Amino acid sequence: MTLSICVAQLNFVVGDMAGNARKIIDAAVQAHARGVQLLLTPELAICGYAAEDLFLRPAFIDACDDAVKLVQAGTAHLKGLHIVVGHPARTSATVVERRDRSVAVARLHNAASVVCEGQVTHTYAKRELPNYQVFDERRYFVPGHAPGVIEVGGVRVGLLICEDAWFDAPAAEAKSAGAEVLAVINASPFHAGKGGEREATMRQRVLATGLPLVYAHLVGGQDEIVFEGRSFVLASDGALAGRAVSFEETLFDASFERQGSGWQITAGTDRAHSPEADLWHALVLGVRDYLGKNGFPGAILGLSGGIDSALVLAIAVDALGKDRVRAVMMPSPYTADISWIDARDMAARLGVRYDEIAIAPQFEAFKASLAGEFAGLPEDTTEENLQARIRGTLLMALSNKFGSIVLTTGNKSEMATGYCTLYGDMAGGFAVIKDVAKTMVFKLARWRNAHDPYGTGASPIPERIITRPPSAELRTDQKDQDSLPAYEVLDAIIERYMENDQSPESLVAAGFERADVDKVVRLIRINEYKRRQAPVGIRVTHRSFGKDWRYPITSKYRA
Repeated sequence: MTLSICVAQLNFVVGDMAGNARKIIDAAVQAHARGVQLLLTPELAICGYAAEDLFLRPAFIDACDDAVKLVQAGTAHLKGLHIVVGHPARTSATVVERRDRSVAVARLHNAASVVCEGQVTHTYAKRELPNYQVFDERRYFVPGHAPGVIEVGGVRVGLLICEDAWFDAPAAEAKSAGAEVLAVINASPFHAGKGGEREATMRQRVLATGLPLVYAHLVGGQDEIVFEGRSFVLASDGALAGRAVSFEETLFDASFERQGSGWQITAGTDRAHSPEADLWHALVLGVRDYLGKNGFPGAILGLSGGIDSALVLAIAVDALGKDRVRAVMMPSPYTADISWIDARDMAARLGVRYDEIAIAPQFEAFKASLAGEFAGLPEDTTEENLQARIRGTLLMALSNKFGSIVLTTGNKSEMATGYCTLYGDMAGGFAVIKDVAKTMVFKLARWRNAHDPYGTGASPIPERIITRPPSAELRTDQKDQDSLPAYEVLDAIIERYMENDQSPESLVAAGFERADVDKVVRLIRINEYKRRQAPVGIRVTHRSFGKDWRYPITSKYRA
């Protein structure tokens, strides 16, 4: 007995229910032609993940229902093919009394329906609803309670949806209900190391149940989160039996042939990649999909001659191609000659449009306008920030005129400590490296110079940009480390305190200098108001300054 399963590892668009349905139908036609019996689509494939408060709109759910019917109609002729479709499903409606009005609240399941020959033959409701990090599923869904087991070609397949497989009970109960194979449909956001974590956790489910497992995953970017694909199959002993490519759409086939009491599994296996490679591909995919799905014709950024803007430029070109990216150098009186030289060099290496707009005239005009107000006061960060805000204004003017989105170039270390200027270098539409620490910025720059994954040019970043001491160049002889601890120290404190919730006392006990810990913790605390006004950016760690981080601006708590 043989069971042929295909994972439709596809890139869906939130809210494009008709388009998503067509994608599923196209995948089903291709899979059926190859003799596939079971096609798995990702979690909430019909509407895209995550639709957030669109789930609260009845018309949105109606459109999802209509899209499921499109899949039914479009695949009715595919004899013998079972399609697992992820979608929101109504359960019942209750009336909630409010002081001003009574409203009907639709109760939804995060569901997986099985479509076969034009009919929905089974619907399974997700049982474990995550409500941490970027997840808010309990805001929209109610949990299911029963296992979901279907029969395909004489084989009983247990259905699970994402978080279900991170707990023991759903898989165990599926086995008790007769499942011989586990099929998990997922929308699990990427962060560094997450792929290995998933495989390790699914291995625990396999070893606990003795059942092989197919992990069907989403691919694509959605606002701040990225899904990397990397669907996989585990044999009943927990061994990796196959793995799909990462960060690409694919139809990933796995064949299960019964041999005695076990299964012989045949599937292709893509290799695992380095952390830097995964991060690079995640950032590229995040940029490509944010611009593509929102209809921006291209991107524009300020190229300073420093490493952060250099890295963003390289990512943007890999994501969009050189013809859709524009770099603008905006020198001030404090810009070093080598910054001009290196910016020109990099733009030439990548072949992007490059322009120079000097900001000295505007800077002098601003100072002249404020001279009366500032009389007798020394120059300080006020004048530094004026330069950043002039640049932000110019970039936004170009964006308004030509339609390209401004990519900001600040990194996570700067976002944490407020080493960035509101309405200056924070002005823009998408923060590409917002969740990339400065130490990782250097690693990624070196990785990209050693690899050319998209064929856009080898060694795009001039070596001097990587090796010179970082500087905002907003005053004479300025260096980042004049104001901040060494980046190796700073990033380690940020990771432990901000990402892992370690206390200042534990950091001191771990060997960090008290002065450094106190300074960094204070900077993180007092700059929350800035981060609330920052553009959305790509999440690549397990805790970013986005939906993962919900701290009050006004607070007297100190720890």
